Amino acid sequence: MKVTVKLFAHYRIGRFKVSVREYAPGTSVRAGVAELGFSGAGPGVVLVNGSPATLDHVMKEGDTLALFPLVSGG
Repeated sequence: MKVTVKLFAHYRIGRFKVSVREYAPGTSVRAGVAELGFSGAGPGVVLVNGSPATLDHVMKEGDTLALFPLVSGG
């Protein structure tokens, strides 16, 4: 199945901004994130089709997955 993945902030460094990725049916967000090889705690915000989602959310054909890293500031 095809899922559009959008990366934000430092997740883009050495990767991509937007990419249409191929995943097996029944793939969870967690598995998709693992494939991208992020180091650290994992995404701070996960959106699927613009709505908040958990790492256990099962993606479907045509979904858009947006991943934002944890950020801090002051």
